[in-house]
Amino acid sequence: MLTFKDPLILVLLVLLPLLFIVYKKFVKKASVKYSDIRILKKVRHSKSKTFRYIPFTLKAFAMALIVIALAGPRQGEELSSIKTEGVDIMLCVDISGSMRAEDFFLGGKRQNRLAIVKQIVKEFIENRVADRIGMVVFAGRAYTQCPLTMDYGVLLTLLSHVQIGMLEDGTGIGSALAIAVDRLKDTKAKSKVIILLTDGINNVGKIDPLTAAEIAKSFKIKVYTIGAGTRGLAPIPVRDYFGNVGYQKVKVDVDEDTLEEIAELTGAKYYRATNTESLRKIYRDIDSLEKTKIETKLYMKYKELFPYFLLPGFLLLILDILLSNTIYRKLP
Repeated sequence: MLTFKDPLILVLLVLLPLLFIVYKKFVKKASVKYSDIRILKKVRHSKSKTFRYIPFTLKAFAMALIVIALAGPRQGEELSSIKTEGVDIMLCVDISGSMRAEDFFLGGKRQNRLAIVKQIVKEFIENRVADRIGMVVFAGRAYTQCPLTMDYGVLLTLLSHVQIGMLEDGTGIGSALAIAVDRLKDTKAKSKVIILLTDGINNVGKIDPLTAAEIAKSFKIKVYTIGAGTRGLAPIPVRDYFGNVGYQKVKVDVDEDTLEEIAELTGAKYYRATNTESLRKIYRDIDSLEKTKIETKLYMKYKELFPYFLLPGFLLLILDILLSNTIYRKLP
C-alpha cells in the first residue's frame, strides 16, 4: 500500500498548471524583427518545431516527480495485530551479603551465588516470548528494579546492573514479596506468578514472609521459591591486609521450611537451585498455567520510495537543460 509521509505537499501538483499559465502570459518570448516576413512564410517547418513542446513537457514531468518525492512516498507495511498468550511474572532477587558465597562453578570457574542467580534469571527471560516480566531486588530493604514489561532487552540490561552492595545488608524476604504483590495485584492477567530467589533467612523488614504469602494468595498470585546455594559451609571471599583474596568457610542457612510453606500456601512449588535444572522445572510449571490472551500490535517498517521519483526527476531536468541548449536552443 502506497502512502505519503507529508501528503499536503502534493497540493503543489495542482499549482503546476497555474505556473504554466502565468509563464505563458507574463514571460516574454525572444523575438527578432523583420521588415518583410513573406520570405519566412515559404520556409518549411522543421521537425524540431513540431516537437517544440518537448522541453516544457520534460520540465513539467520533472517538477511533478520532485514534488511527489518531497511528499515522502513509501510502501506502507500495514498495521497488523496478533493475539498471544502470556503470564505476568515478578522476579524477586536476593542481593544480600551472603550471596557473595562462591559455592558454584560456571564455565569451569568459581562463581558466587548472585552470579549464578543472574545466569538463571537471564536464561529464564531469554526463553520467554509473550510474558510480561518485572523484577524486585532486595537485601536490607526492597525496591522495584524493573516494572512489568515485554521489553526483555531493557530487563536484561537492568539485570546486568544488579550488584551486591546496592542496598544495606540484610534479607527482607517479606518486604520483597509485598512489593511484588503490589505490582501484580491490579493486572488483568489470569495467571500471576512471583519467582523468589534467595539464599537466606528473613531477618529485616516489618512484613513477615508468610503474611506476604497470604496476601499473594488472596490475589491468586502463585509464589515459586528457589533456595540458592549448597547446604552447609560456603566459601566466602575475604581480603587480607595485603589485598590478597582468600576464602573463609561460613555457614549460610536457607530457611527452606518457610520457602516451602510460602510456595505451598500459594499453590506453587519450592526448588533448590544448585543448577539450572531447577529453572527448567519452573519453565514447565509456568507453561502449564492458564494463559491470558494479549493482543499485540505490530508495526512493520516502511520502505522509502522517494529515490524512485527524485532521481528520474533530476534526470529529466538535466535532459531538458541539454535539449534547451542544443536542439531547442532559442534566439536571445
